[in-house]
Amino acid sequence: MPTRRSFLQGMAVALVGAPIGAAAIAAQTSGRGAQAAGATLPMTVVNHTYRYANGQIWCYVVGTDLVSGKQVYVRADGTKQQVSASDNGSDGFADLSIPLAGDGDTKLTIPADMSGRVYFSLGEKLKFKVVTDGAGNAALQYPAGWVSSDPSYGVLHDFVEFTHNSAGMFCNTTMVDMFSVPLAITLTGSATQSTGGLVPGGRDAIFRGLAQVPEFASLVVDDLRIIAPGHGIEAGLFPATYFDSAIDAVWQKYASTPLTVSVNGGTRTGRVSGGTFQFDGGVAPFAKPSTRDVLFCDGALAAPNDGVTGPVAAVLAAGLNRSTLLSQPNQPATDPGTFYRESVTNHYARLLHENSADGKAYGFAFDDVAGFASYIQDTAPTSFTVELAPFQ
Repeated sequence: MPTRRSFLQGMAVALVGAPIGAAAIAAQTSGRGAQAAGATLPMTVVNHTYRYANGQIWCYVVGTDLVSGKQVYVRADGTKQQVSASDNGSDGFADLSIPLAGDGDTKLTIPADMSGRVYFSLGEKLKFKVVTDGAGNAALQYPAGWVSSDPSYGVLHDFVEFTHNSAGMFCNTTMVDMFSVPLAITLTGSATQSTGGLVPGGRDAIFRGLAQVPEFASLVVDDLRIIAPGHGIEAGLFPATYFDSAIDAVWQKYASTPLTVSVNGGTRTGRVSGGTFQFDGGVAPFAKPSTRDVLFCDGALAAPNDGVTGPVAAVLAAGLNRSTLLSQPNQPATDPGTFYRESVTNHYARLLHENSADGKAYGFAFDDVAGFASYIQDTAPTSFTVELAPFQ
């Protein structure tokens, strides 16, 4: 089954196709405390932007029906509707928007057996489009805020991800592709958990801080959004060789000393030999990655859902993004005070974490290594809240 990470990697390179989000995590979490199959989940949208009135904000719930495998969107009444070419209007785009309540909080519903995204657009509606995929099925083309030619590029928007099924609710705020709108989520059930919130002034600090790092400055698109550096490479906005010197240093170090990686309750020991990082325990060897591989956690660092090579790949990618591999030969590093200390590091992820209220963010696809992702789950959820937080 595809993992949440493979979903993020796939969405990084494709605009068509419904997300599967945390589906694999959900599938692996079952049994005790799980909610009844077919249960819907109340969702509340809270507008605390203090910049946009409710009438200027639209919500979109889109994704995949986990029973049929079909791509769907959710109507204001909480029902799922399979996408169809007939959804496209005279302008060629599908209006899948749900307006917020005229005043106060907006009450919506997350259907059962669905995995996808909740988008929000501010000031203007997003332009989704139903197309035909390679198998001849109706498929939804998502907005891509990191592509300047995308019809929604000029629209202020962002999204959270979720999977909701009989095993529970699994959700996160993500900045893997871009950061634009401050979003915080709260999940109530067997406990009350929140994540995604920024410190006061956090949004401004992230925009301002990244603009001061020369290699990253071009990723800041006015006050609209920040494009993640991997997409920045694709757009010609970020140097494709940025991490190369750090990667070379790691490969050189571990040619003469072992790297110990703790995964799945055991350890794997690796050294660089013949240009590849070779580990014991049946782990497939890793070729030297490119900067793009590091930022997308893909290519030479792709993590198969095999429980063997995948977990080691995740740790290597996290160590390179966080710049901990040279200083800590025992991985994964778990002290956030040691992260992002080198000059060549993922400053995009650094600033997201520095300005998160709980220190957690999804700045790259393997940011969940050692538990630093803005992700929460509950096997018996009773409510889900998304807050559009203050713009400051």
